[in-house]
Amino acid sequence: MTLLRDHDLARAFDHASLTYDRLTALNPGYRSDLLRSAHRLRLPRGGRGLRLLDLGCGTGVSTRALLRAAPHARITAVDASAGMLERAGAKRWPANVRFLHRSAEELSTTDDDGSYDAVFAAYLFRNVAEPGEVLRAVRALLRPGGRLLVHEYSLSGSPVHRAVWNTVCRGVIVPAGTLTGDRKLYHHLWRSVLAFDTAPAFERRVARAGFPFVRTVPVGGWQTGIVHVFLARNGAEPVGTDAA
Repeated sequence: MTLLRDHDLARAFDHASLTYDRLTALNPGYRSDLLRSAHRLRLPRGGRGLRLLDLGCGTGVSTRALLRAAPHARITAVDASAGMLERAGAKRWPANVRFLHRSAEELSTTDDDGSYDAVFAAYLFRNVAEPGEVLRAVRALLRPGGRLLVHEYSLSGSPVHRAVWNTVCRGVIVPAGTLTGDRKLYHHLWRSVLAFDTAPAFERRVARAGFPFVRTVPVGGWQTGIVHVFLARNGAEPVGTDAA
């Protein structure tokens, strides 16, 4: 099955937006893992005085995690799906959070270069056609020393973890999508993980995009070896324990 890309993928997410939160709620640890990742940015002073970008915000679950980790930051949340953004915008948010309809591929056309102290990207990169180009655009948005955190389905490379992912998708994810009329999207989500970089390969991709030091942290629970967190900094300073 061909993977969905660009406008086709955005339209598929538009259609799925009404049921997306209910389906992700079936995933044990989905929200707590995102919150844990947001805290890994270790943003000082609750984010006071900082500008943060939530890239691929979907219905706002990742935005909520970022807001809880940095309640005083100015947060810009963007997504390519108008339907997902509509669901996100319908929720209650403080004045320091704003949502924009924009695809990850459009980042290079903005005038925000050097504007952000951190970029948070959850479940995004396997869905873009050119992840390396998006990573380079993200680096341009970060101020010197700014932090990048990617929370992504990126398999370890072990056949065992690949088998677990296939079993979960065949038994839960695709049937759930079929019940809601979104089988094509959830089949894409299954296959996109199989086609995407392994965790070591994505770490190398981040480094090639101009982030000289990258740390990879596995997510626990049933997602061990399936979901990883990638931490990097825009500059020559390694990402050490202050970002762990």
